Amino acid sequence: MTVIELITCIRQHKKASLAILVLILLLGKIASVPFGMHGVGTFEGERNDILRRRNYLIGKLATTPQKIMEEMPGGMDEQFQGEWAMYSCSMFAVALTNIARIYPEQKEVSLGYIDKLIEIVMSSEIREYDRKRWWGEDALASFEDNHSHVSYLSILAWMMGEYKELGGGNKYDELYGRICYTLNRRMLDAETLNLPTYPDEPIYVPDMLVAVVALSHYAKFNHGSCQDTVNRWIEKAKTDWLDAKTGLLVSFLDNTGAQQIDGMPVKGSYSALNCYYLSLIDRSFAKEQYERLKQYFYQSSPISGLKEYHERNCPFGMDADAGPIIANLSPSGTAFMVGSATCFGDTDVRRSLIKTAEIAGSTFYGFTENHYLLANFALVGEAVMLAMRTNVEWI
Repeated sequence: MTVIELITCIRQHKKASLAILVLILLLGKIASVPFGMHGVGTFEGERNDILRRRNYLIGKLATTPQKIMEEMPGGMDEQFQGEWAMYSCSMFAVALTNIARIYPEQKEVSLGYIDKLIEIVMSSEIREYDRKRWWGEDALASFEDNHSHVSYLSILAWMMGEYKELGGGNKYDELYGRICYTLNRRMLDAETLNLPTYPDEPIYVPDMLVAVVALSHYAKFNHGSCQDTVNRWIEKAKTDWLDAKTGLLVSFLDNTGAQQIDGMPVKGSYSALNCYYLSLIDRSFAKEQYERLKQYFYQSSPISGLKEYHERNCPFGMDADAGPIIANLSPSGTAFMVGSATCFGDTDVRRSLIKTAEIAGSTFYGFTENHYLLANFALVGEAVMLAMRTNVEWI
């Protein structure tokens, strides 16, 4: 055998070995999925996994603002790091509230950690991204002004609503009221009731829905205050902001907040998030939107999940909102869809979505903690999935 033949043989052997290794890993992953799905279908069956995932997030998020920022993916723009940190905390707070409803003995534990998370989101480190986008104006010092700050303030108010829902005291009442009255005033001052997330950008409908959720929850605890604004926004959504092709709430509005941007289709990730938020404030509208979401975006095979685009196939791609798209599926959209499937008791779809999450995320099982291995790269995804799979009805 010549040297060239020997080298060729070695290379072919290495390629064959690599192919065999990949196949073994793939088969091992497929074989492990049934173990990861054990108990899925009832909250009693899922109890251990849910509480172990909670434990993992406690260790990652109930810490300090500095440590949370360090957990965010490196190389990202500071704005996205701040947003992801805030979303991670807020979704975990929602998950803690849901867990306390499902397992009432966990109420005091949940309440204590929600308190901690609110303090973290109020920190200067977390709100810095919003300050920079609003020309150096601090959202918590802007109540007499007219700049929007809608995303940051809405999420903080939503978290305070979760705290009140679990019977939290009056620690945040004054600030909670100031935030909600400010959001309410700014929405009423806007001709279309819509506010920009950042200057000179279109209206992101999911961000506006967080404001509507926050005001709806505030109204529940404060004799209906701000409820009229909630009702007005929902009515306009039903009549003015539905996509003509799908009947789904649009993903973006122009910077006036009046109409859908020409040529901008609805996105699976945004639509799934819209459905989730609607499930917290208007169950009938949310159910209608969920059925349309399934009609246009749900894919049952070869892998179950939510497509990012309903009018075209995308076997492989990257989307700024959805993340890496594989076999048409939107990672963030698939996760958000779990929230509506849980709320409406769509057991088969919920189970198929959680199975897809298990295939993609690969759960790591510790002594007291479980988490998807992907959480090492995107902690926010772990928090979102826990919030979505525990989204029991509370309205």
